[in-house]
Amino acid sequence: MIPHPYVPAPARYDDMPYRRSGRSGVLLPEISLGLWHNFGDGHAFDVQRAVLRRAFDLGVTHFDLANNYGPPYGSAEENFGRHLRADFRPYRDELFVSTKAGYDMWPGPYGEWGSRKYLLASLDRSLSRMGLDYVDVFYSHRPDPDTPIEETMGALDTAVRSGKALYVGISNYSAEETERAAAVLRDLGTPLLIHQPRYSMLDRWVEDGLLDVLERSGAGCIAYSPLAQGLLTGRYLDGEVPADSRMAIGHFLTRDRLTPRLLDTLRGLDKIAQARGQSLAQLALSWILRDRRVTSVLVGASSVEQFEQNAAALAAPPLTPEELADIENLLR
Repeated sequence: MIPHPYVPAPARYDDMPYRRSGRSGVLLPEISLGLWHNFGDGHAFDVQRAVLRRAFDLGVTHFDLANNYGPPYGSAEENFGRHLRADFRPYRDELFVSTKAGYDMWPGPYGEWGSRKYLLASLDRSLSRMGLDYVDVFYSHRPDPDTPIEETMGALDTAVRSGKALYVGISNYSAEETERAAAVLRDLGTPLLIHQPRYSMLDRWVEDGLLDVLERSGAGCIAYSPLAQGLLTGRYLDGEVPADSRMAIGHFLTRDRLTPRLLDTLRGLDKIAQARGQSLAQLALSWILRDRRVTSVLVGASSVEQFEQNAAALAAPPLTPEELADIENLLR
């Protein structure tokens, strides 16, 4: 039986709030969909399709990838390309697709970091896997301590001038590195559109200068890991580690993080969330979006229900000064 073609919700843009990325012309949804963990070959293709469709139906236009998302490496881009061909090709001009290069991707000296050789070769491979002529944003995924920043930023500039990317971004750069990268890009005539840093209630390093640099540079900020790899989802409030959780797997999040002090903090935050009629995860997203310098928050989703729950954070009222003060007391 031939499946019915996907037709997006006609009212998909009615309720999603959008924010401008720095001083650019780009508007991004306050919540974007990240394809880091749940779009590799180990996840059901039909579930991936359902999540992507529901996200777009809710006004999410931005889908974020990287060359090594999977597993295996490259499979998230390949799967996204299949979804694009099946469902989203007629709506390509409504989508904002990003990919990145910087971490290890293939063997040998040209398979990671920030050389011109690696970045531009990786972009070509990413475009091929997704079946795209261009991406909307191409990122340097991490700074390279051994490659001149002029070379890395020059490769991003070339990506734009060759028509393979519309904008450029950086990820995981410090405030000082970001300031230098933005200056080099400005001199090249390809301004920095956005920075993608880790940012959550439990990981606030961006507040120590990076957000100020981005504001001065006219660049936006899109936060990844806003739920601190699941610590802010409420799954660990009883002090136990669910067998299917990231902490149980122990790759990015390990059991030693779950200290008595952290549990007290999480339980206190959960009480604030409940008083607002939110889940802990929804509160965590609302808290990041309290700062207008944040353009968007990246969330992953293993199911439609999980994505809908995260997106529901946008319907909550802004945090009051009293709530913000109570949160700050807990986070100290």
